[in-house]
Amino acid sequence: MKQILILLAVILAGNTSFAQNKTLARTADKPEDYKKLALDPKNIALWEDGMRTDGNKGSYEWWYFDSHLSDGSSAVIIFYTKSFMRPGGPLAPFATLEITRPGGESIHKDLPVTPAEFKASKEKCDVHMRTNYFRGDGKNYQIHVSDGDLVVDVSLKAQVPSWRPKSGFNYFGEHDEHLFAWLPSVPQGEVALDLTVGTKTEHLTGTGYHDHNWGDVVMLKLINHWYWGRAKAGDYSIVTSYITAEKRYGSTRLPIFMLAKNGKIIADDANKVSFTLLDEHLDEKSGKPVANTVIYEYKDGNERYKISYHRAQTIFDVALIDYVKGIKHYLAKLAGFNGSYLRFTGNVQLEHFVNGEKVEDVSDPGIWELMYFGKVR
Repeated sequence: MKQILILLAVILAGNTSFAQNKTLARTADKPEDYKKLALDPKNIALWEDGMRTDGNKGSYEWWYFDSHLSDGSSAVIIFYTKSFMRPGGPLAPFATLEITRPGGESIHKDLPVTPAEFKASKEKCDVHMRTNYFRGDGKNYQIHVSDGDLVVDVSLKAQVPSWRPKSGFNYFGEHDEHLFAWLPSVPQGEVALDLTVGTKTEHLTGTGYHDHNWGDVVMLKLINHWYWGRAKAGDYSIVTSYITAEKRYGSTRLPIFMLAKNGKIIADDANKVSFTLLDEHLDEKSGKPVANTVIYEYKDGNERYKISYHRAQTIFDVALIDYVKGIKHYLAKLAGFNGSYLRFTGNVQLEHFVNGEKVEDVSDPGIWELMYFGKVR
């Protein structure tokens, strides 16, 4: 009973609006932050993409990959130490695979393994779950996922160097009590993907992305919602996010922005970014507000870059409560938890202005998401 009451308290704490503590959230970027975290402000070490938690209670972690393929398919593969909805639980590793084909047909797999079948290096990205693996050295990655007659093999070759927003650590609380960390290990890369179903194998190519996340408390306690996206547009590589903290942390906004051209990072100062949502409507399934156009504008002197995500299709729309089972599912529902995760595809447009004059206008297909943990405000 005590565990059930604690769970209920956590769910309520993450979603109520009556908390009066106005402590804030911040991205760690002070010299003492880098010293404490043993990080180089400019260079990313190989160990940073290795396992950053111990997998025990009070932690979660995942390694993420997505790609947009030349035939119009998209693929998303994630290796988890446990559900990010249950960081207080023991190690419970699993992998997920989501492939969406051009006609809308999808393949979805959840692949749980026992703790004994999980292994991850702290020296580099080298994660194993039974016969499946996610491994790489910051430049070249290999991912293998198989289940019955389905086999997916991915090769990801970095075209943009590893990058992180400042230290990559977002702290929450007056004394940095909690954290959510993020490392885009491959902001953009060249993908070769072999998809085997039964006796048929397809060889697909495209562009891809890999990042790595970890934290110490259920995210719905910290974050109300975020938009996140990555894309290729012409010669440009784009990584963007806009995080809104929960009310108890002052509803602090944490923008993230990275722009590279021809493999070289040219802009990443989040303080120069503005964020706009256009044509918002309530998603029929989740009841969350979804924008048909998400805009990031980066202004630096006489130069301005405008990144516009134009939604064409929602390829994934899931209620987070579905990840909570049994009595905990009932308690979460009783507490009014209605978090949702939505993933979109569409056209990503980049416009470049100099002295107010448009000098470039390029676009390509992209993938982005809306994670909505909290109540709509």
